[in-house]
Amino acid sequence: MKFTEEYNDPILYDKENNSYQEDVSYLLKWASKTGGPIIDLACGTGRAAIPLASKGHRLIGVDAHSGMLNLAREKSAGLGLQIEWVEQDCRGLSLNVKSPFMFSVGNSFQHFLTNEDQDDFLSSVNKHLERGGIFVFGSRFPSVEELLQPAEEEYWKTYIDPVSQNKVDVYTISTYDSLSQIQHYITIRKFYDSEGMQTNEKRTSINLRYVFPREMERLLLNNGMEIVHVFSDWQETPVRSDSYEMVYVCRKMREI
Repeated sequence: MKFTEEYNDPILYDKENNSYQEDVSYLLKWASKTGGPIIDLACGTGRAAIPLASKGHRLIGVDAHSGMLNLAREKSAGLGLQIEWVEQDCRGLSLNVKSPFMFSVGNSFQHFLTNEDQDDFLSSVNKHLERGGIFVFGSRFPSVEELLQPAEEEYWKTYIDPVSQNKVDVYTISTYDSLSQIQHYITIRKFYDSEGMQTNEKRTSINLRYVFPREMERLLLNNGMEIVHVFSDWQETPVRSDSYEMVYVCRKMREI
């Protein structure tokens, strides 16, 4: 899988995403019901794996991006946590272990852009999940508002850099290809100094595949999974037509 520019700067990625913990709180509920090892697929810089391991759980964090994994190792070094960091492509996973609980958060499922990519990923999950084991993952909901954004620069959010304490404005430009179901995003970050003057601008690109709910049902069934729950967020809110996210809780029913 070709990496996107969004992950070429793991430190910036971590600054912008590490504080998000809503999914971690939900994952801890499932972790407390199962044994180990727990497998975090597309683990990135360890945003979810490290907090779970800090609660005493044994984790295997898998990612194909060496830079993200290196930062994850740095963050967890010396903490005495039960985490094994593995650099592998999640579409062809080979860990020689079975897990009762696997997850993939941060909408990482959308990085699998083709039908073959999705099947290879879910086949890897099936191969490493115990029969009756649980797999939790999230994906953005393909709402009209999400897909049909104008192809022009739009303001997204502002955050304060935790190191410099300076403001960063974030804008996006998106174009949706309905035939491939892929959204092409350009993210524009505008960096400011302590006086509020813009000092730099950085543009990165990312492609994300959207999957519709009925399509997801067939995809999971074909890969030996039954859907236990579908939520629109990590607080277990039911999915509606105006939702922004789909959180799937699946159980492995058969080998494939």
